[in-house]
Amino acid sequence: MSTVLSKAGAIFIPVRDVGEAREWYSSILGLEPKFEIISGHLCCIPLDNNGLNLVLDSQIYNEDSYFRSPAFHFNTDDIDEAYHFIKARGVEMVTDIENGHWFNFKDPDGNMLMICKC
Repeated sequence: MSTVLSKAGAIFIPVRDVGEAREWYSSILGLEPKFEIISGHLCCIPLDNNGLNLVLDSQIYNEDSYFRSPAFHFNTDDIDEAYHFIKARGVEMVTDIENGHWFNFKDPDGNMLMICKC
């Protein structure tokens, strides 16, 4: 039996400026950007009621540390609406809606992100 739980606690994203990243991620998630910046470089944004957090971290950022492929995806119930919402914000789109259920885009630091209707 393993003492490692089959539950993720956090997803870390390297960002240049934690304050700017907090504003950007909060805006695409429809949240108030009220999350505390910890130790000058961390910001934890709760993603669900089960303890999963998106952790924006400027201390781990460098020119080579960004996600070149999505490490996870955000869920949506309406992929078309999500695509138009993200695109209307002037976000860099990487793909159109693929196979009717997902698309990729980049955050301001170049991290590749995905939204998927599962």
